[in-house]
Amino acid sequence: MRVYITDLEAYNCGHLVGNWYTLPMNEDLLAEAIENELQRGKEICNSDHYHEEFFITDYECDYLVISEYSSLTNLNEIAEKMEALDEQQQTAVKIMLENNLANDIDSAIENIDNLICTGEVKISDVAYNYVNDCGLLETMPENLQSYFDYDKLGRDMEIEGSYFEDSDGVLWEYVA
Repeated sequence: MRVYITDLEAYNCGHLVGNWYTLPMNEDLLAEAIENELQRGKEICNSDHYHEEFFITDYECDYLVISEYSSLTNLNEIAEKMEALDEQQQTAVKIMLENNLANDIDSAIENIDNLICTGEVKISDVAYNYVNDCGLLETMPENLQSYFDYDKLGRDMEIEGSYFEDSDGVLWEYVA
């Protein structure tokens, strides 16, 4: 997560004073960074009084929508939580948030085990694995097994609404 922190008063004076910061960062360093931006804004505006407001003019984050007045403390805490997760868990959280499977990042992390990576890119492959894992065709004669339509079963599984794609096109199953 990256945020561009801008001095509000300098912005209102016609100057874009700010910098990009990558979260999470140490709370003291974050407070110092904000203070530095406000001091730079004061100097650029040739202002005698203390600049005390800042806002986020831009951000880079693929799992959260950030408003200009989002709390940097909260954003920093969220970034810390995401950083503590491994890559697959981060992907699961992103999918849960994007598809409204969780109301917020905390509930997504809490329910992270409900989203399972299938490792497949086609829903028919998911259906094939499901049929084989359950042994559904074992009682059927071998010459009839080839008539089973995995594409149609996969389509039905997809309509059920518990499969989601990640950014690489890999399917994940949500099991609540």
